[in-house]
Amino acid sequence: MTQRRMQIGEVAERTGLSLRTIRHYEEVGLVVPSARSKGGFRLYTDSDVDRLMVIRRMKPLGFSLEEMRDLLRITDRLSSGEPLPDAERERLRERLDAYRKVADARCETLRARLMAAEDFAATLRRQLDGRK
Repeated sequence: MTQRRMQIGEVAERTGLSLRTIRHYEEVGLVVPSARSKGGFRLYTDSDVDRLMVIRRMKPLGFSLEEMRDLLRITDRLSSGEPLPDAERERLRERLDAYRKVADARCETLRARLMAAEDFAATLRRQLDGRK
């Protein structure tokens, strides 16, 4: 079964990423369009969109492009369906778990920052309401 192919504008709309950002991710090798039209336009599949969404979710956590590339390589390898030697599978899972721990820690930092920001906003609301 052939997957439906989308042009970059539709992909941008679906992912909330700009055309420029999607092109940049292609230039740095994070996402490569699955095909090109006869006119040379980039064509993306749902799998490509899913990959872009993974990248989009990594961005607020401060992952570098190289970390994103490495993490995508790990997940690609683990989900490829190809048989892997036990030692390689274990090594990849350990690296994936290390990224998970980093993501968890960064999420906790973001939660703390959000709580501080919400507290500040509440302080401003109380000031406007004339309460102290």
